[in-house]
Amino acid sequence: MSALPLAWLELATGLVVVVGAAAWAQAELGVAGSVLPVAATVYAVMAVIVAQFWQPPQRSLGAANRVTLFRGALVALATGALSSPQTLAAHVWVFAGLAAMALFLDGVDGWVARHGGAATAFGARFDMELDAFFILVLCSALLVLGKAGPWVLAIAAMRYVFLASMKVWPWLCASLPDSFRRKLVCVWQVATLLVCLPPWLGEEFARALLLLALALLGWSFACDIRWLHRRHLRLGAPTDPTSGP
Repeated sequence: MSALPLAWLELATGLVVVVGAAAWAQAELGVAGSVLPVAATVYAVMAVIVAQFWQPPQRSLGAANRVTLFRGALVALATGALSSPQTLAAHVWVFAGLAAMALFLDGVDGWVARHGGAATAFGARFDMELDAFFILVLCSALLVLGKAGPWVLAIAAMRYVFLASMKVWPWLCASLPDSFRRKLVCVWQVATLLVCLPPWLGEEFARALLLLALALLGWSFACDIRWLHRRHLRLGAPTDPTSGP
């Protein structure tokens, strides 16, 4: 009987971490029983998607992707907390800690990839899609905690609307050049969402910060769409690989 592919073993290890951490939190912190199955399901879906696109599976994911995978495990645990508003409210500092660690690792995986000569299109896409989902989780947490109304989900939805728009306007699919402005706005979004989580920040101030974050994100997307449209008019031809602000 042949050994399991190395990438599958690495993905399975992440699932063990998620299940173990959720089980510990349930036993020691008294979190709701729904956290474990939700977190495990979210991680399992992520792992299946990664396994589908990582070829061949016998090859290791590599150090940078393993860091991103661990960040995915943290995001899965945070998603599990959303299944119980009572758990989220009672352990908001634990949730914020998970989110802060995930934000920190967001910079680590890119550093590891660049300095280890292991930067790949797969790793960049994995990191970008996890970032988008992480922002959705944070926006949902603020909604559940009553820090903002449903409009806060627009911060997370903007990227998905952009991706859907590519089906209507294919010129949006062109690769965008690297942009410090785009990276700065992305970090600002996550940092703002994170800062607004703790109970010490009042609802009014949190709402003002979130509205500013939404406005900055809208401006950033507008800048990229304008650049893509000008490129389309200049070339007058269909565009190539997908990317996003």
